[in-house]
Amino acid sequence: YKRLNGADILYVCGSDEHGVPITITADKEKIKPQEVIDRFHNINKDAFEKFGMSFDIYSRTSIALHHETAQSFFKSFYEKGLLNEKKTMQFYDEKAKMFLPDRYVEGTCPNCGYEEARSDECENCGALYDPSELKNPKSKISGETPVLKETSHWYFPLGNYQQRLEQYVDLMNKEHNWKDNVLQYCRGWFKDGLKDRAVTRDLDWGIKVPVDNADGKVIYVWFEAVLGYISATKELSQKLNKPDLWKDYWQTEGTRYIAFIGKDNVVFHTIIFPAILMAWNDNNSDKYILPENVPANEFLNFEGKKFSKSRGWGIDVIDFLKIFPPDPLRYTLAANLPENKDTDFYWKEFQGRNNNELADILGNFINRTFIFAKKHFDLTIPERGTPAQIDSEMLNLINETPVKAAKLLENYKVKDAVLEIMNLARAGNK
Repeated sequence: YKRLNGADILYVCGSDEHGVPITITADKEKIKPQEVIDRFHNINKDAFEKFGMSFDIYSRTSIALHHETAQSFFKSFYEKGLLNEKKTMQFYDEKAKMFLPDRYVEGTCPNCGYEEARSDECENCGALYDPSELKNPKSKISGETPVLKETSHWYFPLGNYQQRLEQYVDLMNKEHNWKDNVLQYCRGWFKDGLKDRAVTRDLDWGIKVPVDNADGKVIYVWFEAVLGYISATKELSQKLNKPDLWKDYWQTEGTRYIAFIGKDNVVFHTIIFPAILMAWNDNNSDKYILPENVPANEFLNFEGKKFSKSRGWGIDVIDFLKIFPPDPLRYTLAANLPENKDTDFYWKEFQGRNNNELADILGNFINRTFIFAKKHFDLTIPERGTPAQIDSEMLNLINETPVKAAKLLENYKVKDAVLEIMNLARAGNK
């Protein structure tokens, strides 16, 4: 939509290729993490392309350029004394003889009682907690009960930025009307008080910590993954043989940065990434822009339950494309987006949207128009006569609909925009 209106747009995305899920999969399949990420990057890239997702670049966080970008942020913060080194207690598997990152430990959430919570975070209620608070912990490597063992990590002082982040969120909401669900997430975090967050972890796979005495430690994925948008833009600039082009977007006042994400990533794009950029801007001459808006969606569920790859519940995108073209699904998702609350994908709804709306309403309207034009006007457009009242009403609707739809799209209300367009087809059929 923005490209059609002539805007200078960069649409960047990429594969997040570090973190524990990669190593867990590699361990299970007895292969190297690189083989895992290569496979899934190609699968995802192919799926996006087949669904018509027109990214300017689909990058990956395993490339050298991203490692350099993330390490430059870490090193700058380290050298300027922004990071605090702390000793902490972390789960350790005595049988496997290794520290256990979050996903390698499963137990009962101390906040909601969910029995498959990670060592420091519950995906069910969103709570963050100290590993020592997790109940009934078990190692996913050996199945044994892990022990807490001392290790040291560097921490980013997120709490130091709380006041500025609250002011930033309030200002962006005032100027750009943030979604209520996004504001609720932000204010929930602010109410609980922002705490220091570890930016390193004990793991072999990931971006190496670029300082002395950091063997066996990598940069925590929450810190480096969001920087992937910057490194992806740098990669595109290099491919276009315009190495400084990325600065026109990331370091130029007036650029509008919009992050389209799901609700489980709200905190990283509204609080953590802005805090990282604020910290950089405070201590460096080259300043980055902050997100203008983060119109995050809630979750899309499948037939009344959460999508779950591990439980085999959901739809495989590649399998879907072997049976159906992409546009009916794109339309169904757009018409049922979980913009403000969770919604469900039902096969019956998909069938109904395709048959009753795309075919019977929109398709039928277009087909009848061409048949009528061929039968009465030999497919030529006749001279316009004096419109009757019903004609004038229809002409007004034709003129009003694009204006309404455009305003809705500008405010990230895709579902309502799709409804306006389909209502025009309904009116045409009448």
